[in-house]
Amino acid sequence: MCGIVAYWGKQDQVLDTLIAGLRRLEYRGYDSAGIALNRNDETIFCKKTVGRVLELEKALVSENNQVSSSLLTGVGIAHTRWATHGVPSVLNAHPHSSNDNKIWVVHNGIIENYKELKNQLQSEGVVFESETDTEVIGHLVRKFYKNNLREAVLLVLKELHGAFAIAVTISNEAHRLIAAKKGSPLVLGVGSGEYILASDVSAIISKTREVIYLEDNELVDITENGFQIVNFENQAIEKQLQSVEWDEEAASKEGYDHFLLKEIMEQPKAMLDAIRGRLVPEEADIRFGGLIDVRERLPEINKVVLLGIGTSYFACRLGEMYFEKLAGITAKAEMSPEYRYKDTLIDDKTWVIAVSQSGETADTISSIMEAKKKGALVTGIVNVVGSTISRITDAGVYQHVGPEMSVASTKAFTSAAIILLMHAILLGRMKGLGFSEASELIKEIEKIPDYITQVLGQNEEIKKVASKYFKAKNMMYIGRKFNYPIAQEGAIKIKEISYIHVEAFSGGELKHGPIALIDEAVPTVSITTQDSVYEKQVSNIQEVIARKGPVIVVANFEDTKIQEITPDILRVPKSESEEIQAIISNISLQLFAYHCANFLELDIDKPRNLAKSVTVE
Repeated sequence: MCGIVAYWGKQDQVLDTLIAGLRRLEYRGYDSAGIALNRNDETIFCKKTVGRVLELEKALVSENNQVSSSLLTGVGIAHTRWATHGVPSVLNAHPHSSNDNKIWVVHNGIIENYKELKNQLQSEGVVFESETDTEVIGHLVRKFYKNNLREAVLLVLKELHGAFAIAVTISNEAHRLIAAKKGSPLVLGVGSGEYILASDVSAIISKTREVIYLEDNELVDITENGFQIVNFENQAIEKQLQSVEWDEEAASKEGYDHFLLKEIMEQPKAMLDAIRGRLVPEEADIRFGGLIDVRERLPEINKVVLLGIGTSYFACRLGEMYFEKLAGITAKAEMSPEYRYKDTLIDDKTWVIAVSQSGETADTISSIMEAKKKGALVTGIVNVVGSTISRITDAGVYQHVGPEMSVASTKAFTSAAIILLMHAILLGRMKGLGFSEASELIKEIEKIPDYITQVLGQNEEIKKVASKYFKAKNMMYIGRKFNYPIAQEGAIKIKEISYIHVEAFSGGELKHGPIALIDEAVPTVSITTQDSVYEKQVSNIQEVIARKGPVIVVANFEDTKIQEITPDILRVPKSESEEIQAIISNISLQLFAYHCANFLELDIDKPRNLAKSVTVE
């Protein structure tokens, strides 16, 4: 997600420190980057670019005469952005300024009342250059500024509704830096004659390990006299420095032993980011900014093809069922390495959706090119901004969950499944999906972060179950209906990081061959939530137990009968939607796989033979 870095200190360190900090925040995900540097002549130099931080660095090389250390005061702000209000562009990138270029600001979060503020400012003659909510902040600071930056910022904070972290600098107080937060993270690093503000401690510790974590409704004011922290009423607050013990890699893990566990645990917030601004409850509809340009083609679509491989393919399997149920049209999940070699029956009324965390999967890219030749509408669901798939498709949707640093995918799978469900609702509303049904689904989507939080609360119980089974050499995963792709995804997860041989089957397939594998040494993981196929799945469990096979069950909290069958239960909350219940159940399987691998003392984040992005066929 967006990342703030701000620096107050040495002339010859300001530029390098800000760029290094932005690099450390690249994992958060972004679509553009920018920097603003105070200069001795009471002007502020700003450079912004679309794409990676590397593009900003290249642009700064050509501006070397403008950012020579002898011209700088040692104060600057920088930012990586992912789009919420306004498309990725140089104009929408941060920092943003007042009309006279005196005030510059970077911001994370969302200003909920920005439209009202913008309308008022425009009525007063203020000219806006961007589509962002952030720009109102700079203009408001300029409006209230009376020769004291802190006083102006405090007045502005009273006007803002929403969640935000901001850093502000001004040209005529060239040795002053102010930052404040409410709802978005912000950390102050305190060095020897240097101060660094950042969204994440990972951007700070290369300079100092002494930090102060700012709380909501706190402002820090840095001048030549040092720093002072006040609340939004301008009352001084005494805070203690804390020492960060982690090394740089550990800091980016935020205290977790592995990136994989961190990525599992951050899914409530990540899913909130993935759905933010895309649900339209009052219309029981979905709004994807990335699909605006192709939306007029959607009513004519009569077939959907979903492309992916590995984890992305299992998300597509869910998507296939979502589209057929909610939009009432033919949908087919295809493994992208095979799709390009098939005699596919597609045309300009076919919607091809490519799913890829990295956006660089070679097999999927090849299949996209094949589909485009046949005139299909081709869109993407990717996590990496500016990736190849995001560029070659007709349109697309970013997942906005931040980079996954562990090879095995967790939050990218979860978000892809949710976003495919939202795609199916979007098309369904054009194809006759009723207001009430769509509205209930949207309500359940809004609950997903809370549902996931409840599953994560079962971590220790799931760990206990894993402690009984991590030595198994073979396992079997079974599920029905929406839970069948989840059984497949759960199986690949434990294969990837635990190296346990696992096969996944539909529960209905069990007695047609796979049951021959069952014995005392082969545990079966059964996804048996209280849905329309619950009784049939319970029957499958009984078949396994009758052949002396151990059983681990994913079951709802409310299910009291299941404990009479097996003591080994991974509990999950109950959703009113089977489509969403499947996604929730998968979180427990992610934790189960993680703990099995951890008990085996394996290299969880970098499993053997695997790469995060498969860029060759």
